Amino acid sequence: MKGVDWKERIYTGGGMGLGFNTTQDFISVSPIVGYRVTTRFTPGIGIMYRYTNYKLVNPNVKLNDYGVSVFARFYIIPELFLHTEYEHLNYEFPTGVTTTFRKSFDSFLGGAGYVFPLGKRSSFYVIGLYNFSYRQQSNPSDPSAYPSPYIFRVGANLGFLNF
Repeated sequence: MKGVDWKERIYTGGGMGLGFNTTQDFISVSPIVGYRVTTRFTPGIGIMYRYTNYKLVNPNVKLNDYGVSVFARFYIIPELFLHTEYEHLNYEFPTGVTTTFRKSFDSFLGGAGYVFPLGKRSSFYVIGLYNFSYRQQSNPSDPSAYPSPYIFRVGANLGFLNF
């Protein structure tokens, strides 16, 4: 990528989630920022926040989860990439009607993804990951961050047009 200005190498993206029903509401955001070191190698960082409101109890149980990650992608071909990631999550779990506790999880993830270009500076992507740090929940007082070692993500990437 010789001759490409450093500003042109930065990309942003991530995912969002929104759900409302009779039992719960949730909102999640997971932005990422990456840097194209070469046309094939792009490391980056991400953050995650999720708000959940469980409405089956009175008063409602409101939880806030957050996390950070560091990732790297290696493009085999322009559309297909390998993805590796270290993720640190901090989740809030209900222990009663009005009490919660927090637990942190560290995960090493690896897998592959596919990019669907939407133009010169934007794309949609899907990623299938395996959580190499996964451990099955043994009892309700020792929760797990994920219900399965398999993780599926979708998102979008956008390149900066100008600063």
